[in-house]
Amino acid sequence: MSRPLTTVELNQTYRDYPALFKHPIRQQLLKLIVWSCFTGFTVYCLAELGFFNFKMIASGIKKLSGVVAFMLPPAAHGRLLNFILAILETLGMAFLGTLLAFFLALPMGFLGSKNVIGNPVFHFGLRRVFDFVRGIDALIWALVWINVVGLGPFAGIMAIGCSVSGELAKLFAEAIENVDHKQIEGVKASGANTVQLMRFAMLPQVFPVILSTTLYYFESNTRSATILGIVGAGGIGLQLADRIRVLAWDQASLIIIMILITVYLIDAASNYIRQRFIKAPGSRQFSSNK
Repeated sequence: MSRPLTTVELNQTYRDYPALFKHPIRQQLLKLIVWSCFTGFTVYCLAELGFFNFKMIASGIKKLSGVVAFMLPPAAHGRLLNFILAILETLGMAFLGTLLAFFLALPMGFLGSKNVIGNPVFHFGLRRVFDFVRGIDALIWALVWINVVGLGPFAGIMAIGCSVSGELAKLFAEAIENVDHKQIEGVKASGANTVQLMRFAMLPQVFPVILSTTLYYFESNTRSATILGIVGAGGIGLQLADRIRVLAWDQASLIIIMILITVYLIDAASNYIRQRFIKAPGSRQFSSNK
């Protein structure tokens, strides 16, 4: 078993082999330039965006304390049922939007994988489509769909579906490209065609990744649906924006608490589903139905 070098031995090694401890001048200059640019850009952003405006920060903290005081205690003032229905509408938007994105992303993920279609031109073109779709934020998609179909949750569903489908397709494609090729060769040796290879050799291997990723995006889309509601897509976001607009801070705080509870419940349900269907390495991949 090797032992650590002593200080004397390190000094002797440095004297005997000085080149090992010296970086080339070019590398040192490059490192200095990178750190200088990073530090300069950070300071510029802090100064330009008001982080050094201590008077504004102090005034903002004072106003924030006043808002927090108005938010306590949370109250519904007879609107609890409306808030619950709005929460359910937001959950519906997130669920249907995630479901739409999943059904769009799954076939695109297989088509975008080099394991399925090895044509580099097709692969490059489809990956650029993924980049285009996921490069546009859900908020922008919502503004587009609101102008197409009008205000309401349908615009939010389409916005989530369009935005998330590109992200899921990219993640699914990368997972499919990293499957174990031995299983593919085994299924192919039995005379399976391309569709059967995807169904019996690839899909079982990537199922845990697909399930875990989809559940995470459902939780994330619940928060996104709240934001989309503020711009007119309905749901609890619309109620929250309305309460803030009329300075009903106690009702706004109740809505925020309801959103937090909803996200927590979704997270707990997602963890249960992951533990139920995703097993640790070495165990069976799918849980058996008893």
